Amino acid sequence: MANPGLSNRNNGQRLGITEPISLGGPTEYDVMKTKELEKYLQDAGLYESQEEAVSREEVLGRLDQIVKVWVKTISRAKGLNEQLVQEANAKIFTFGSYRLGVHGPGADIDTLCVGPRHATREEDFFGELHRMFAEMPEVTELHPVPDAHVPVLQFKFGGVSIDLLYAKLSLWVIPEDLDISQDSILQNVDEQTVRSLNGCRVTDQILRLVPNIQSFRTTLRCMRLWAKRRGVYSNVTGFLGGINWALLVARICQLYPNALPNMLVSRFFRVYTQWRWPNPVMLCAIEEGSLGLQVWDPRRNPKDRYHLMPIITPAYPSMNSSYNVSSSTLRIMSEEFQRGSEICKAMESNKAEWDTLFEPYPFFEAYKNYLQIDISAENADDLRNWKGWVASRLRQLTLKIERHTYNMLQCHPHPGDFSDKSKPFHCSYFMGLQRKQGVSANDGGHFDIRLTVEEFKQAVNVYTLWKPGMEIHVCHVKRKNIPNFVFPGGVRPPRPSKLTWDMRRALELKASVQILPDKSDESKTVLDGSDDGHKRKRPDDSVENNLRNVKSIALSSGDVLEASSPISTVSSLSIKCDNMDMNKLVESQREISESNLEDSFKKYDNPANIPFQNGDSEVTSTCSPHTKTPQAAAAHASSSNEAEKRAIENIMSGPYVPHQALAEELDELEDDLEHRNQVKESSGSIRGSQVESSKETEPAALITSRSETGHSNGSYSNGGLEELEPAELVAPVSNGYSSAPVAQQRKPIIRLSFTSLGKATGKSS
Repeated sequence: MANPGLSNRNNGQRLGITEPISLGGPTEYDVMKTKELEKYLQDAGLYESQEEAVSREEVLGRLDQIVKVWVKTISRAKGLNEQLVQEANAKIFTFGSYRLGVHGPGADIDTLCVGPRHATREEDFFGELHRMFAEMPEVTELHPVPDAHVPVLQFKFGGVSIDLLYAKLSLWVIPEDLDISQDSILQNVDEQTVRSLNGCRVTDQILRLVPNIQSFRTTLRCMRLWAKRRGVYSNVTGFLGGINWALLVARICQLYPNALPNMLVSRFFRVYTQWRWPNPVMLCAIEEGSLGLQVWDPRRNPKDRYHLMPIITPAYPSMNSSYNVSSSTLRIMSEEFQRGSEICKAMESNKAEWDTLFEPYPFFEAYKNYLQIDISAENADDLRNWKGWVASRLRQLTLKIERHTYNMLQCHPHPGDFSDKSKPFHCSYFMGLQRKQGVSANDGGHFDIRLTVEEFKQAVNVYTLWKPGMEIHVCHVKRKNIPNFVFPGGVRPPRPSKLTWDMRRALELKASVQILPDKSDESKTVLDGSDDGHKRKRPDDSVENNLRNVKSIALSSGDVLEASSPISTVSSLSIKCDNMDMNKLVESQREISESNLEDSFKKYDNPANIPFQNGDSEVTSTCSPHTKTPQAAAAHASSSNEAEKRAIENIMSGPYVPHQALAEELDELEDDLEHRNQVKESSGSIRGSQVESSKETEPAALITSRSETGHSNGSYSNGGLEELEPAELVAPVSNGYSSAPVAQQRKPIIRLSFTSLGKATGKSS
């Protein structure tokens, strides 16, 4: 099942499309910190037990036997002579995290069944093989997905989760020593087979192109854990998935071929913080091939020019594995790369530890306002299908909001879903909202995303496998009203009691900010409508308001409006977010924070004399940093960093000229157009009024946001103080945003009115 020949992947030749940045080996400090990292990963439960490893091998062996029986059975049924029946063969390959050797306990195994030309996908794989699995008592949760972009058969075999793909080759007989890494394997096969084979071919090519597999694996385990903790591990929602992180780590391994994982992690953040997207990340040169298959090339393919974060697969046909990334998710990941780089620098000065890097991102503390997308179905199978479809379309909502608000309203989708145990066959997705940094109140203009949400729901509701009971509802929810079922154990945690890295950075920043003079016209009374006019007291708000210091948004309930009606005046409470008075901000927090800050940093007053990483003596010198004075070491580190920066610049000076990146991708726009046309054409036939906008009304929501001053610290508050303010009249909207030009829009008011389509009843909720 494993591809042979990996031991000869290097042969002493350079790996990668450029020279390495550094050939330096590890220092004692690197060895020490790498051991600490390995222990941290062990304690985090990322390694499976020996018993589980043996169980997986047994399941894969059993699976290989089953597909061999299957192919002989269908060969005989198709009337092949007995000799061909006996020679008929199928073979199982693995790919993904299992093949890379970075899977954890309970992880599924990505597998590929390769069969001969007479074994069809529809009739034989999803027909006969599915029937065979259904009759086996050790097979549970059998779920075929034949209509997926990459068709897959999902099931558990002896408790081990399996995702099984199928590739039908043009061969009459599949040899037992088949090498699928050869490009000739792609001759005369359909697109689904090319996509199915691609997983295995890319995985094996990665292992061939890294200089040290063990260091690669440890570093990739680290980055996968970090990405999951920080909420940026999800291809479907516009972040990066397993293959993307593997490719990014592999490129760092090529650039620092003799480094241990400690340094590879540090350089991962350093390199990708400086990376100028959309310059592509590539492990090898893109080959045109002889089969005429399209490869990624923005010089020839217009669609490729709109990819924001190209990470190119190394096997023919080379593709962009990260086309799902949007401008919002790229911004979020860039902030996280910057945060990781700062923490790695602090670790070198003994001011941070590994657990600082892996602090979970507090998503439900990060924003004042969220979109909540609820989906439900009538049974578990329907919910699984419906959930998969909706999850695959959520990225469209991010793109639509970005496009319809000229990228001024930014979205942060949570990569996972949450289930309310009190509601069977139900789950929820969440998306944080914030105004783009640097956009002033006057520049923001009026935005109305009610029609944007309706357009998204209509695109979701044309699901070809829709069944009664499959519903989707979208609503706005404030941070204080986030449902408890999203929290561990269903219990809302108390406000943060200890200073995280991001809080400490914010407090450091605040301490260094020059106290601004008090301006009476900027000083506002802070009220919350639910507090009966009493001043809102939240000591940690001032910390949060400085953490990320993005423009905050607040919403309120108002008059009921129809989804398609012009926007009217909101008669009840509206909420206003304004700049904070820095004098009051600092004074209100000073007493609370100073003692905590003093305690937090007391242990760092006498940092240990830890030698610099080899990165500080790389590129320009081979001298040992241990012999340098602190002044000389600092100067040398600065010099080597500059040289490293120049090396990274050279890496990005390839043949692929960066293009103007738009917020939406060309293929996504075509997708949207297709869905809109389907909705228009089928408004009278597809489930009748269930696809039409609801005729009932529900409360509108008003968001008012004003820009704030300060710096971004990559942490978790959107700041902004709220107060009562009369709502304004806003012009009727068209195509999801105000018909007035942006330059003429004076106040940054965002109105949201979410009318959900009750598909079974045609009613809004």
